[in-house]
Amino acid sequence: MQASVLVLPVCHPDHPDVALSLVVCRSAGRLPWYLLTNEAVTTEEEAWQVVFAYVRRWQIEQTWRYDKSELAFQSPRLWHWAQREKLLLMARLSYAFLLTLLEPCYDPLRLWLLRCYCHRTGWHCRQAKAPLYRLRSALARLWQHYPPNFAKLAQRRLPSVELLAA
Repeated sequence: MQASVLVLPVCHPDHPDVALSLVVCRSAGRLPWYLLTNEAVTTEEEAWQVVFAYVRRWQIEQTWRYDKSELAFQSPRLWHWAQREKLLLMARLSYAFLLTLLEPCYDPLRLWLLRCYCHRTGWHCRQAKAPLYRLRSALARLWQHYPPNFAKLAQRRLPSVELLAA
């Protein structure tokens, strides 16, 4: 994709002593991005750094949108930081598990999960590089049919942990 950047020094009327830079990024067929920063932008390279930082920030926002909708913590009613931290850590663990399933070594498992528990025939679904929504849905359906017995899994691991401690 080809794009161009333009940098303009601007100032806010209420804060004339704060130097601001307006970075405009344009590409064919798209609306321009107007990025306002308090960073001193004097070169084209610095302007691209601002654009790429915004792109990265947008990826982070998309991840949060996914986490909030798919991992079901849109509006947690937690007032204390310890409980919020636990919720965010559980969400991070769930997200990391789903990202792990995208590794090439798990291709057969991932394809089986998607084919058997979240089958889609559309071109867009088949071409998705990171089908996290479908993976989460497929795992939910799999676990509805065959619920994991976590207590039994924990009992299997206890003897090996005791051997390591001895």
